[in-house]
Amino acid sequence: MHLRLIASFLRRQPLTLSNSSTTTMKFLSPLALLALAPTSSAWAPTTLKAYRSIPATVLHSYSTSTSGEANTESFRVSFSEGDSTISPWHDIPLNGSSEGTYNAVIEIPKMTKAKMEVATKEENNPIAQDVKKGKLRDYHGPIFWNYGCIPQTWEDPNAEHPELKCFGDDDPIDVVEIGSKAIAMGSVCEVKPLGVLAMIDDGELDWKVIAIATDDELAKEYNDINDVPDAVKDGIREWFRWYKTPDDKPLNGFGFDEKWLDAKMAGEVIGETHEAWKKLRSGEIEAGKLWTGKA
Repeated sequence: MHLRLIASFLRRQPLTLSNSSTTTMKFLSPLALLALAPTSSAWAPTTLKAYRSIPATVLHSYSTSTSGEANTESFRVSFSEGDSTISPWHDIPLNGSSEGTYNAVIEIPKMTKAKMEVATKEENNPIAQDVKKGKLRDYHGPIFWNYGCIPQTWEDPNAEHPELKCFGDDDPIDVVEIGSKAIAMGSVCEVKPLGVLAMIDDGELDWKVIAIATDDELAKEYNDINDVPDAVKDGIREWFRWYKTPDDKPLNGFGFDEKWLDAKMAGEVIGETHEAWKKLRSGEIEAGKLWTGKA
């Protein structure tokens, strides 16, 4: 059933590559085109070794650069502002340019499989491919939406949710961007939250914010969770329910009777995780192994 829902979603939305400036397309296209590769990895058979600098966004002065070789543990996407290296987690602001919008850092472009993420324990938090048991992680099938995180948020592993009775997963809050375009890894895009899903993964609370890029053609149509087609909402929930089962992991569960909560609640959850991040960054909460840029 969940595969049919996802297939329905794909039929509804054409796949195009996103770039908000034609002057930067020559830099973004090699990386973004990897989103279309129907191979066992998001990277194979091409490497990114030759592509050392790509813009993160034209709305801000951020840029990104790569080091190491794609599809290896050494590969990193680092962020800069001017001549200074910055953290995409701590230095990119939470809020977008208009009320009710937020910045999103895209870690995994639509239709790719490499499990890329902001490395929360590394200096300056570059994007790297996740490693489990000494092996690079890849999804067993492509993710059908752009996936990333919202900067300056943190799901506190010390705080128990009063209703769900589980603790945060120690990461920035995740965002699933459902627009019509594949957005390149490392892009910083402005999104409008539409709702939020309380996923429970191995006993930890792992919120999934569903959002739309403000420059997407669908942004005018989508303003709240009820505007999103059921096929999209169901497809996302079922993808995240099942995606770990090929590794003999159990199905993921969801709080609040598996319902998507609305845009207002999504904003409240983002606000709560932002407050937790501020306590982490200030040192009020012990960071442990997390890199916060503070001594």
